[in-house]
Amino acid sequence: MVMTIPSRTSLPTKREGKRERRRRLIRYSWTYVGLAPFLVIAAFPSYWMLITALKQDQDLYRVTNNPFWFNLPLTFQHVTYLFTNTDFVQWAGNSLFISFFVVVITLGLTIPAAYALTRLRPPGSQLLSITMFTSYLVSPIILFIPLSRVISLLQLQDKIWSLIVTYPSFTIPFCGWLLMGFFKTIPSEIEDAALIDGCGRVRALLHVVLPVTMAGVLTIVIFAFTLVMQEFIYALAFISDNAAKPLPIAVVTVLIRGDVYFWGSLMAAALIGGLPIAILYSFFLDQFVSGITSAAVK
Repeated sequence: MVMTIPSRTSLPTKREGKRERRRRLIRYSWTYVGLAPFLVIAAFPSYWMLITALKQDQDLYRVTNNPFWFNLPLTFQHVTYLFTNTDFVQWAGNSLFISFFVVVITLGLTIPAAYALTRLRPPGSQLLSITMFTSYLVSPIILFIPLSRVISLLQLQDKIWSLIVTYPSFTIPFCGWLLMGFFKTIPSEIEDAALIDGCGRVRALLHVVLPVTMAGVLTIVIFAFTLVMQEFIYALAFISDNAAKPLPIAVVTVLIRGDVYFWGSLMAAALIGGLPIAILYSFFLDQFVSGITSAAVK
């Protein structure tokens, strides 16, 4: 048996190892340097809301203090005021209640509409698709005047259902346009095979198409939920009863009284109110990203 000794040049030297580690360190450093501005832009609002919610009033209004950190011991009085002196829990419940029903209505109307415009292609489908998207671009400032007449005729003024009726007017066009992009990425041969095996259009949609586009469905759920949770104009126009207001409008109208701003409680409400959306994004982040990229790339 002949043993071969590896040549000196085949073994990595310490100098080459150090050079490789240095090159890797430089590459990672430049990556983090490039990400740093985006991280600051994304995280700074949450950081500002957090420190404002936990600062004492003397620390907030004294201009000589460092605004980016605590100059006095932190306090939870603003959070306590939010939960004990306002109907914050009820406002949050109203927003979640409205969001749930609007998402259900959006899915129930968007899925068959997007499927029909994508696969069945009735006469004028292209014009209907463009109209669906352009209707989302119409400003709510223009729409809330005729919609207020509709709400008055339905006798839904100062009721949560007024928002459940009006919010699909902007969630359905946007989510329908997105879902059409997802349906277009699915090969039609999959549905043809299901139809040959005896499935009707409805069964093919429910058992073949929707499981494949589940990432797209989750994407429009997230978008619809986000749009509803941050809407302001319709809630301001249709609801004046504090008990029926959703979170965005209730926080502003109750915690801003003339020229008196309850800054600590406002920031606490904004931070806590954003948690449901953050949790939703964190749980379905992979499906959300895959849904967006599949619609964009394929």
